[in-house]
Amino acid sequence: MTDQTKLNNINDLVSTTQQGIEVWLTRADQSALFQQQKEAPLFVNATNDGPTLQVDATQFFQTMEGFGFALTGGSALLINRLPALSRNALLRQLFSTDGNGIGVSFLRLSIGASDLSERSFSYDDMPEGQTDPGLAHFNIEAGDREVIPLLKEILAINPAIKLIGSPWSAPPWMKTNQSFIGGKLKPEYSQVYANYLVMYINSMNERGITIHALTIQNEPLNEDNEPSMLMEAWEQADFVKNHLGPALREAGLDRVELFCWDHNCDVKEYPLAVLADAEARQFLTGAAWHLYAGDIRAVSEVGKAYPDMKMYFTEQWVGGAGGPVSAKGRDYLDAHFAADLSWHTRNVIIGATRNGCQAVLEWNLASDPQYDPHTPRGCTNCVGALTLGNDMTTIPNVSYYVIAHIAKFVRPGSIRIFSDDLDALPNVAFATPNGMVVLIVLNEKSDAQTFHIQFNGKLATIVLEGGSVATYVWKIF
Repeated sequence: MTDQTKLNNINDLVSTTQQGIEVWLTRADQSALFQQQKEAPLFVNATNDGPTLQVDATQFFQTMEGFGFALTGGSALLINRLPALSRNALLRQLFSTDGNGIGVSFLRLSIGASDLSERSFSYDDMPEGQTDPGLAHFNIEAGDREVIPLLKEILAINPAIKLIGSPWSAPPWMKTNQSFIGGKLKPEYSQVYANYLVMYINSMNERGITIHALTIQNEPLNEDNEPSMLMEAWEQADFVKNHLGPALREAGLDRVELFCWDHNCDVKEYPLAVLADAEARQFLTGAAWHLYAGDIRAVSEVGKAYPDMKMYFTEQWVGGAGGPVSAKGRDYLDAHFAADLSWHTRNVIIGATRNGCQAVLEWNLASDPQYDPHTPRGCTNCVGALTLGNDMTTIPNVSYYVIAHIAKFVRPGSIRIFSDDLDALPNVAFATPNGMVVLIVLNEKSDAQTFHIQFNGKLATIVLEGGSVATYVWKIF
């Protein structure tokens, strides 16, 4: 062997030893739950002799803004009950990237009650038959009182976290049916309601909490939830262009981003109609989405029609059994863990980001073993990312791990990059601000799959067990 050959071999060895891949794994049988693996596959100079997943950082797409959950009033209530030391440890686990922290970077808040509040309320409820067009009785602490103190604790851990607010209903006295359930906003109260939303933002600002964005109405075609409010596309466009948009501008709140729709992928015609109104569109930043119906590809269809608009994925639930989590419900969750892990990873994490979403949020952050709290007609079996028991135990559920696989490593400012769209191995890749590549891969098959990751002309051989999700992290070279 010549000296030059020896030198080349040494250089290759040095090069490959610097390019090991960190692997974080969740198995379908829960024997590994977002667990770092001891083995670190290496990129080497090799020929391609099997299935290959190419990753290319020179081809890039949208910039990512964050990942997380909805901090419902019920979630805040349960977390706030924890002893101070336990609560702080849990919040660090959720909102820091240090140690076992998963790095949640985006939260959704309800403006007034959501269906996972203890009761329905607005910030300006009035006795039956009375109104308050001047909003003299507006009170940001009218309900879900634990949200603001908990947000302050969260901001102390992650001051950069982004917050998006969504109203489930206007105050009933502003509505056609005088109820929290269904009904529409009366046209004569459109400006009052816009002022109400401005007061919400300003009240949060006064408490040191910055609202990054609003959706105009949570699920505007769902009239059965409690609370809820119907709002047709033309009504939403009118409200934005003639009331809310100008009100925010006049209040000096142009920085607050507005997102239309905030509902399912089966009615793409709704956001297309709102965005087609040029006067409304001047105040809008984009559209928000759920996936209880339809196909996630609808997001990219709307994005392609309006490429200057952002897409956010703002909600997807995990459903539990009819019984409490502590009894048959826990068995139900364990039995459905594999299916939920696969579906949410394919559709929410991979599907939403591949179709252009810049933020991705699962639904409720925390519930108790009976799926409480919720309003009387709210969701009776919404599983939190965490189950918080009366004995102060904290059990992570499937959506916790789904978000962990992306939030810890794909930090705000990361850019989605090219990776082969392989049906056998659904995946998505990102380049991070600190010079790392993050690749998330799902193996939906029951058997293990062996494949190669190809990056910058080198290959790493990977074996991914059946039903598993893995996050692969390596330095750009």
